Amino acid sequence: RKPQISHVFSSYQLSVTDIMLSTSVGPNLLSALLMNGKTMSVSACVTQFLVSGFFTGLECFLLTIMSYDRYLAICNPLHYVNIMTSKHSFYLVMWSWIIMFFIVLIQIIATCHSGFCGCNTIDYIYCDYAPLLEIFCSDTFIVEILRIILSIPVVILPLWFIITSYIRIIFSTLRISTSTGRQKAFSTCTSHLTVVCTYYGILIGKYSVPSKGQSLNGNKIISLIYTMVTPLFNPIIYSFRNREIQRALRKMDLCNIVGVKNYRSGVKK
Repeated sequence: RKPQISHVFSSYQLSVTDIMLSTSVGPNLLSALLMNGKTMSVSACVTQFLVSGFFTGLECFLLTIMSYDRYLAICNPLHYVNIMTSKHSFYLVMWSWIIMFFIVLIQIIATCHSGFCGCNTIDYIYCDYAPLLEIFCSDTFIVEILRIILSIPVVILPLWFIITSYIRIIFSTLRISTSTGRQKAFSTCTSHLTVVCTYYGILIGKYSVPSKGQSLNGNKIISLIYTMVTPLFNPIIYSFRNREIQRALRKMDLCNIVGVKNYRSGVKK
């Protein structure tokens, strides 16, 4: 059965978001590594922080939309086609962009109101939230409270919705009488669930590890994985369910097995 347009559209948006997230950090990071440090204007640094934050939050919303899509497909299959139309999917993605735009706008106002002073050197791989706090002129208490408030609709609520959706999916799948039906239902969610666990696991780890003192290097490594490695692996994870990709992988395994056998027979001779 061909995938619905809504699921394909959400996957396409997720791929675009991954590309933009890695692009917002990658070029400047490579330039800094090659030049052993990089000079950056304050406006460029703030722009990088806001763009990366925008696509980070947008990915949280897109993963939530995709979990809602999987929930409807498994728990309400008869209403799935009528609810998750291409128009409905477009509106969900559009509202995700609009919400993130206003959240970033609030961050811009808070950042410009605080201003920067003191040391202008950031010991980090890119302009992130924690390093920017160290060069704020005013008290950062209000900014940190604002960060916690904004994280509720961007990170906490989407994660709660995803967890709730998958709990219902698991209960609905366990009620399926045949093992083939249960296996088919679980297989439709494995790719998305893997991406969700990877993305949120690294995201939570990134903001759980302190960005000061001895934990700074660990936080840098997590940030590097989060901004560069995770967007690279997301399309690979989703490609595993593609039949053409599966056939290509089987051919590669077969070629490797044949190559090993030929090598062993040549050694014996």
